[in-house]
Amino acid sequence: MNLRCIIIDDEPNAVNLLEVLIGQTTQWQLLGKCYNALEAMDFLKKHTVDFIFLDINMPHLTGMELAGLLPKETKIVFTTAYAEHAADSYAFQTIDYLLKPITLKRFLAATQKIEAAFGNVVAVTEKPEGKVDEGYFFVKSGKTLRKILLDEVLYFEGEKEYVRLVTGTEELLIYRRLKDIEGQLSAPFVRVHNSYIVNTKLLSKVQDNHIYIGDKQIPVSDKFREVFMGVIRQRMF
Repeated sequence: MNLRCIIIDDEPNAVNLLEVLIGQTTQWQLLGKCYNALEAMDFLKKHTVDFIFLDINMPHLTGMELAGLLPKETKIVFTTAYAEHAADSYAFQTIDYLLKPITLKRFLAATQKIEAAFGNVVAVTEKPEGKVDEGYFFVKSGKTLRKILLDEVLYFEGEKEYVRLVTGTEELLIYRRLKDIEGQLSAPFVRVHNSYIVNTKLLSKVQDNHIYIGDKQIPVSDKFREVFMGVIRQRMF
């Protein structure tokens, strides 16, 4: 079953994060992204969805106020940074109540509830372990598996619950921890900071505890400096 949903939230970062989570962990169709209640009401007049992700604290018309204007059968997953609205949320057809920042573990638990609400329970499985040693890997983007060549990756940047993969031509978000990705990489990729893994083949220079790669300046932290410089010394004349 392909469930249809929309995101209603006035915070672009929160919308982007949910979009990544949906695209990389489910087969749902994300039909739209609305940044205020009025935009959402107009969208819902024209489109049929199975459920909505609804932020509570929005200007002009709150998520709770919007929920009261929607058809009573509308299924809702509330998303908010405030726990005090939880009790009030269950006056509606509420499937779940997600507190921000939404973690991968909590989102996967929510997917179980959502699928169960529609009679389609799916088991949550772990990512397979092991090194990426064939020169490429696949990244899920919506319903597509994108093939990424390791030689084209400049660096991985950890951002809380997800990782930004950067090549010379594009950036992709992967909803995994940087530590997990590090465990699947080998040379020429080296961890240089709590937030960065770099492709040493593609860096242009190292200067004053910083790496320059592409158009990015990346710090080398004391924690990872010795290992990183050991790799660099192997290539020094």
